[in-house]
Amino acid sequence: MTDPFGRAVADHYHDRRTAPLTVRDGDATRDHPIESFYFEPFDTESEAGRWLSSWVRGPLLDVGAGAGRHALVFQADVETVAIDVSDALVAVIRDRGVRDARAVDMFSLREAFDRDRFGSALAVGTQLGLAGSMQGLRRWLGDLAFATDAEATAVVDSYDPSHEASDDLLGYRPDPTRGLAGRVFHFVYEGAVSETLCFRLFSPGRLREATVGTGWTLADVRRSDAGTAYYRAALAKRG
Repeated sequence: MTDPFGRAVADHYHDRRTAPLTVRDGDATRDHPIESFYFEPFDTESEAGRWLSSWVRGPLLDVGAGAGRHALVFQADVETVAIDVSDALVAVIRDRGVRDARAVDMFSLREAFDRDRFGSALAVGTQLGLAGSMQGLRRWLGDLAFATDAEATAVVDSYDPSHEASDDLLGYRPDPTRGLAGRVFHFVYEGAVSETLCFRLFSPGRLREATVGTGWTLADVRRSDAGTAYYRAALAKRG
């Protein structure tokens, strides 16, 4: 796999990137903002940072850690394991100072970790949508429940298809089912094209529905500004 996304982020980190990382759906393209998305320091004192931090307890699993911006901060207080499927990104995460960074597919948590290994998890980057369906989402939530203890919390994120701004997303695919939609695109970097990324977008209500039978409950939802469909959701283990 050519991994244009991982290579672009790594090249940016090593100050050797000479081309944009592009998101493409057919003829529609946008440059992906690597600096602000992956290298801007995580601000624990902002309102959003305080909210996110309030759901973290150790040990922490950072799922799809990107360039490690969250793991770098949280490892100072709790044991933190950062995982990503991209070898290039894992190398960047380690070089930036994350003590425990591993190449792990987020859909292989049962194989990668023991039961009850973590006290909390982050999956921030909309990678939750790669579960592909409500059934896939339930399966992943069940796997995350396996790898976390009885008092665990988690923060995940998505775009809300019921928000009026959702159809502004590049690659957006409407769905007649309320609270669900799709998003399809490729990453392109220096002529290399990634595999097709097919995301399922879930509204908070659909996410709540998916938690049934997984051990999780939807505890809180934090929305972005009124102009976007982005939101973060906090999950907690059922008592």
